[in-house]
Amino acid sequence: METPNPYSLLAELTYRCPLQCPYCSNPLELNRFRTELDTVVWHRVLDEAARLGVVQVHFSGGEPLLRRDLTDLVRTARQLDLYSHLSTSGLGADQARLASLRDAGLDALQISLQDSRPHENDWLAGVPSFEKKRRAIESAKRLELPVTLNIVLHRHNLDRIDELIDLACRWNVDKLELAHAQYGGWAFRNRAALLPTEQQVGRAAEVVADARDRLIDNLEIVHVLPDYFQQFPKACLHGWGRVFLTVAPDGAVLPCQTAREIPGLVFPNVKDTSLEEIWFHAPVFQRFRGTDWLPEPCRSCDRREIDFGGCRCQAFLLTGDVAATDPVCHLAPQHGVVEEALNEAANQSTDLRFRVFAS
Repeated sequence: METPNPYSLLAELTYRCPLQCPYCSNPLELNRFRTELDTVVWHRVLDEAARLGVVQVHFSGGEPLLRRDLTDLVRTARQLDLYSHLSTSGLGADQARLASLRDAGLDALQISLQDSRPHENDWLAGVPSFEKKRRAIESAKRLELPVTLNIVLHRHNLDRIDELIDLACRWNVDKLELAHAQYGGWAFRNRAALLPTEQQVGRAAEVVADARDRLIDNLEIVHVLPDYFQQFPKACLHGWGRVFLTVAPDGAVLPCQTAREIPGLVFPNVKDTSLEEIWFHAPVFQRFRGTDWLPEPCRSCDRREIDFGGCRCQAFLLTGDVAATDPVCHLAPQHGVVEEALNEAANQSTDLRFRVFAS
């Protein structure tokens, strides 16, 4: 099978973040990854990405606004004709900072929100942040920057999904992304406190469907459904090593941002190797690319070119087997582990609090 060129680069500039969200995608052992690439290397990475065929770059973290060179990196992306997108908590996104990013060529930004109410939002974020997020969105709208409001959904905010949609309308964002928590990393550690009930998920789907009909001319709503409640898994970023690549703050190049959760994989580094060499030849990008690696019965399944075995990290965390396909599929041999997790969550008290916060 011919290897396609990558379409999108996730540039994780730093793991530093002012928030402490219990579903954070940062590595659990942050102290191992304190070193960050310098500006010169990031400029080279962007150039190599453009030459490789990448058309869009997502500047993310952690909190990318903590990098003083962010404006310079955005300017370089514009010079390379890369569509640039910023994912931020909104903390530090004042009018002056956003104006400098817009003038440098930033195309759009996404601001996260934890809940529809200030107290609940700040509790989930671990710090007072609701008003700062609101002001950041106001500043971005004044600068005519397209704004997506991103909300990770889980047990503690799902019952307020109607409030979240109303808030997005009041704040006049261009797009609302309602994405259920992906249970890896910190979210997996806090899974018992985060997994919603089947009733919550069903009601939320109805609310979103109704809102899409009502707001079709005013607000674009993306609803990413929870894997654990689906009949079939989603493809891992449209297939491992087929569309996306991630460059982590320390320079490691990953097929997905949480791939370090899978033991035994060796990740090349942009400090030593070019992106082109990594994309086409690094063993870690070949490991789960395509469908040849699939075990039976997945290898013979008609959906093998649709989901490519599902999420690699999720499959390992649920089964302990690096070669397992995603057990969220109702046909998967180990699907019972998902049913066990759902039963556990259904029997938990709604007052359950998180055991661990990211730091």
